Amino acid sequence: MRRCGGSSRGVMEEMGKTIFVASGKGGVGKSTLVTGLAVCLASMGSEVLCIDADAGIRSLDLLLGLTDRTSLDLGDVLAGTCGLREAAVRHDRVRTLSLLNAPAGDEDIDPTALAALERYAANEYDFCLVDCAAGAGAALRGAARGASLGIIVAAPEPASIRGAERAAVVAADGGGAELPLRLVLNRVRPELMGRRGIPNADDAIDGVGARLIGIIPEDPRVGALSPAGRIPVLEGVDGAAGAMLRIARRLRGERVPLPKFRKR
Repeated sequence: MRRCGGSSRGVMEEMGKTIFVASGKGGVGKSTLVTGLAVCLASMGSEVLCIDADAGIRSLDLLLGLTDRTSLDLGDVLAGTCGLREAAVRHDRVRTLSLLNAPAGDEDIDPTALAALERYAANEYDFCLVDCAAGAGAALRGAARGASLGIIVAAPEPASIRGAERAAVVAADGGGAELPLRLVLNRVRPELMGRRGIPNADDAIDGVGARLIGIIPEDPRVGALSPAGRIPVLEGVDGAAGAMLRIARRLRGERVPLPKFRKR
């Protein structure tokens, strides 16, 4: 194992206010996870800010159903054109959840300015979730520099785990050896793990070098709800939505057991 990130302090001490969410490659459900965690945390009483740091691609406004309500964005805040509270849009159904949308243009995000914004947001909100662009660029280093926890998302397949390992290395380079990194395995079909070249949970943990914080099962309802701006965790608490709720509880410091899969 390359690294697990962070010390062996208690759960409440380890889980920080500013959390970046990254992946080595696209298509693993990273933004859907950010949306789900944000709604869960806000529904449990926390004041939550989502920052979409994926310039040009931005998707959190679609997933949260806020497309027609965002005008100012992350680029405006980083440029000093407006303040964070002015640009962030409050969700109409989940009143303690706000979104700072990504710039519509494919522009570079200043990693130093992003890190500074994250530190500022940590004093303004209970949780700040930063949705990083897929891959391992300079913006990820900046997001890691300003965060107190990082979540790496991977699917249980070799190419995704290899990409997640790279993202973990870049994040550790930006945030330092003491930055806790956690792994979420998404779109998991438990009956296939460890079969036909599909890595099991232990393989993924060893490959990425981050401690496991959650396993989310493959759930066709997510793909059906998300394009319509319907948030899975507001539609029920089983399947993927239930797994996201359990991860959110762990981020709040609760000791929620992880699922156990038998090695094959």
